[in-house]
Amino acid sequence: MGEVAIRYVGGPTAVVDICGFRLVTDPTFDAPGDYPIGDRKLVKTAGPAVEADETGAVDAVLLSHDQHPDNLDESGRAYLARVPLVLSTAAARGRLGDAVTALPNWETYELGERLRITGVPALHGPAGAEALTGEVTGFVLHGDAVPTVYVSGDNASLDHVRAVAERFGPVDVAVLFAGAARTPLFDGAPLTLTSEAAAEAAQILGARHVVPLHFEHWGHFSEGADTLTEAFAAAGLGERLRLLKPGATFTD
Repeated sequence: MGEVAIRYVGGPTAVVDICGFRLVTDPTFDAPGDYPIGDRKLVKTAGPAVEADETGAVDAVLLSHDQHPDNLDESGRAYLARVPLVLSTAAARGRLGDAVTALPNWETYELGERLRITGVPALHGPAGAEALTGEVTGFVLHGDAVPTVYVSGDNASLDHVRAVAERFGPVDVAVLFAGAARTPLFDGAPLTLTSEAAAEAAQILGARHVVPLHFEHWGHFSEGADTLTEAFAAAGLGERLRLLKPGATFTD
């Protein structure tokens, strides 16, 4: 079984080394500040621990969605131009053009001879959210003698997690976008996994390791490192949680 290493950059951004390839999730490298979205704004409270130029040569970006600045900011958009492959939603391809390769749910892109990347469902909020929050995707990295890694993207649906587990579980590493993001949309219902739901997702997936992303560095997160630690401990899964400091790396 090959090795996987995940370096936490900040927010939803991580550098994933697997099977000789380097991937980046949802590139965000902008400075702290206010970022408009429609008639609202999102507030970024901390910059990246790793600058764009420090990621090294990257083979692909796994872009859960492009329509929100906390998942793809201005620096992230510029970053896409230097990467040979960007996998994302059909909606992202429609907005960003040929720089993006659309990866529909359950379809697979083969990166080299060993690594496969499969698009999987994600729902950015409660049932019916897609009409307002837009199309979002997750990813599963897998292959022969390759660790199975699930990258949730901005997903709040445990039903989608169950569908992933049915096809790919148990997984070696679950990269879960948590933080229970809340905005005035849907009366403040969580748009991403709560800490309790993240622990349940880990159980559903049978994940040996869980690396949370996207639970800090933005003002709209209602839960963070402390609640993740508490929820995983309460579920008896504390030993599976790999809560990284920005810039740190998990290796399995």
